[in-house]
This record gives sequence, structure tokens and C-alpha cells, in this order.
Amino acid sequence: MRRTVAEHQAAVAGLLRWSSGYDAGAPEILPLADALGRSLATDVPAPVSLPPFDNSQMDGYAVHAADLEDPSHLAVTDAIAAGSVPADLRPGTAAPIMTGAMLPTGAAAVVPIERAVPPRFHTAADLARPGAAVTVALPAGIPAGQYVRRAGSDIAEGATALTAGTLLGPAHLGLLAACGVGRVPVRPRFRVLLLSTGDEVAEPGTPLAPGTIYDANSTLLESALTEAGVAVTRHRLLGDDPAVLREALAGIAAGSTNLVLSTGGISQGAYEVVKQALADSSVEFSSVAMQPGGPQAHGTLSGIPFLGFPGNPVSALVSFEMFLRPALQQLTGLPAARPVLDAVLTEGLTSPEGKHQLRRGLFRGGRVALIGGPGSHLLRALAASNCLVHVPEGVDILQEGDRVQVTLMGPVPTDPFAVEDVLVLEDAEPASVTD
Repeated sequence: MRRTVAEHQAAVAGLLRWSSGYDAGAPEILPLADALGRSLATDVPAPVSLPPFDNSQMDGYAVHAADLEDPSHLAVTDAIAAGSVPADLRPGTAAPIMTGAMLPTGAAAVVPIERAVPPRFHTAADLARPGAAVTVALPAGIPAGQYVRRAGSDIAEGATALTAGTLLGPAHLGLLAACGVGRVPVRPRFRVLLLSTGDEVAEPGTPLAPGTIYDANSTLLESALTEAGVAVTRHRLLGDDPAVLREALAGIAAGSTNLVLSTGGISQGAYEVVKQALADSSVEFSSVAMQPGGPQAHGTLSGIPFLGFPGNPVSALVSFEMFLRPALQQLTGLPAARPVLDAVLTEGLTSPEGKHQLRRGLFRGGRVALIGGPGSHLLRALAASNCLVHVPEGVDILQEGDRVQVTLMGPVPTDPFAVEDVLVLEDAEPASVTD
């Protein structure tokens, strides 16, 4: 079956929506320390106002409302430290007050210590001397409310602090902590069982036999899924025996996972183990008009959604970015959508007829330089990139200076753009027609 990229995106989104069993309506209640990166399940109201009381924005003197116009000679009263409850402020007096300390009743403004005469706080010994008349002179015409943080000026008690669906970052968790919220309802994680196939792959860290390669796909996709907020269970490596794969898939308990994701074994070769093992199932094996990542599989196994990605590592990650990541975002609120930006090409390119090509690139300064060729095995080029460059179906040739869309996947360098600084990696051979 031949599909466009948009058609397969819709098919994957529909598969997850209707078959995954994911229930976003059953929140987990987590302590703030465990909620980083999770999606908020419900609106959270502020149980207190921020600030909860009028307080000082500066170290200085609290001035009574009656003395704002002419505070030239005010008697110094007891200092007000943060965390204390001050006595009422009388007219004709000024109270030394620290940043964040509660404003005393009667005070209408704060004058910074550097604008006082003398420009320092009096010591406790000064204030304790018998008969000492300790005074301070402050500038005239102090505006009411100067350097005062009013209660509720950040957020009022009962107002919505965060809305459902918010992806909880450090600032969000800091706001909740400041409001006194200790535990927060988050949407449950989507659960994925990840497996990789192929007699030719070996576990990293083990001896490499002749004719074998290390398994990059499991680490690549597990990392991408985890970064996207997914709970991943990684299956042991499976070889090219269809019976072994069928046995492994048959052992998956219903309800234990929302999706089974495999890599490899779905193309046009003679030993496509996933294709052979699932020949009699409802899983569809499609050819998507995309490079890399053309071969795709999707369907259900005993009611559990199944996706099959190609075995080349770049194809696997591009498949995740183009199909699974946006479907997860629609269903669970995680991860955040990737930014899509316009960019100017620093060099020309060609793209196969009738395919949506995705090249790796380095975006900065509004321009994008291609990193490596179109091949699906170029992991070093992938690691040096921060975006995917889109060449839509129907566009065969682009020239230097043409505009393209890029999907940003990593940080953008802040130094001025220089083409000679970009890592250039070339294909050792033409890209495979089945990648």
C-alpha cells in the first residue's frame, strides 16, 4: 500500500486514539519533585495569594502614609526582618525593613537604604543608647506604593495558577511550590514496549562478531520516547526467526502496554522477520512517500496497537519524529510540539521524485546548512544536526538561497553563521530505495 506522509500521520494518530487504551482521565498524584516534564491533568487554583501579604521590594525604610510629602526627620523604630509580624507604624516614624518583610499597618511606601541620610541602617547599639534620638532623613515627595509588593499582585487566592495540559517545567513547579501546593495531578504516562530485530545486531558493550553491528535503534528510540514523556519497556534483542518473534508478541499481556514498537524487518528483503511473523495478522505494511523512512507498518495485535519502523537508525528516528511523536502529543499532551521554522538553504539539493525528503541540517541565523547526504545510515550526521529539513513531495531540486521549512530538534547556536564551521559529511554510497 502506498501512502503520503499526511495519510500515514493520520493513520498512526487514529490507531493510538482508538486502540491504545490510554486513559487521560485517570490522573496520577505526584509530589512536585517527581512531576518535572509531566502534563498537568487538571487546572490547579492558587490556595493562597502571591504575595500573601504586602511586603518590601527593597532593603530600606517603611514610611507612614502621613509622612510621604515631608519625611525629612523621622524617628527610627525597631527593624522588621523577613518572617516577622511587625507592630503598626506610627506617623513621624520610619521602620528599617528588609526585602520580603511584611509591611507594617500604616506604611504606604519604602525608601531604599541608599537614598536615606545616613545611607545605612543604625545598629542595635545605636538604638539602645539611653536618651538617644535616632532619626533618619528621607527624600521628599515619596509616591505611595513605592517599592511595595502588594498582596495578590502576582496571583490572587482562588485564581487558576496553571491550566490542564501544561507541560510542567521548573518555573511551573516553582509557582506551585510558592502557592503551597505539594502534590500535583498529572496525566499518566503512555506505555511503550520497544523491541529491535535482526540476526546482525549485537548489544553495545559486547564483543562484535564478524558481519554484525551494534544495536543503535533501541537506545535511539528509547531515548527519544523517554524524552517525549513515555514509559518505555525495552525487550531483549530478537533475531530473524519469525516463530521467536510471534512467541514474544503473543506473550504481551493486555493492559500492560499502550503500544508495541518494533524496528527492522518490514522492508523488501528476503529475511524481513516482522513481515513474515505478522503475515496473517491485521497489521498493514505500507510504503510511505518519504525518504528516509519509507517502509512502515501499523495495526493491532490482540487488540494492542503495533507500529513497525525501518531498521536503519536515521529512518527509525525520522519515523518517530514524523509519525509517533505528533500522535503522542495529540493524545497525551506530551511531548511539546516541535518548532517549525522557515530557513534559507546555504546550498542546493536534489530530492527523489514523488517523495517527501527529510535531510539533516544545522539551523542558525535564519539559514540552514545540510549535514551529510540523504542516506539513512548516517548517524554521525544526525548527531551533528539540530533540525530536519523538509523537501516536500513534488519538489525535486532546490538551489542555494531557496526557502525551506525546518523542524527544530535541538538548540540553536548563538554564534554568527559561518558555512565553513559546519560539519560536512558525505554518503559513502547512494541512499537505499527502501530506507
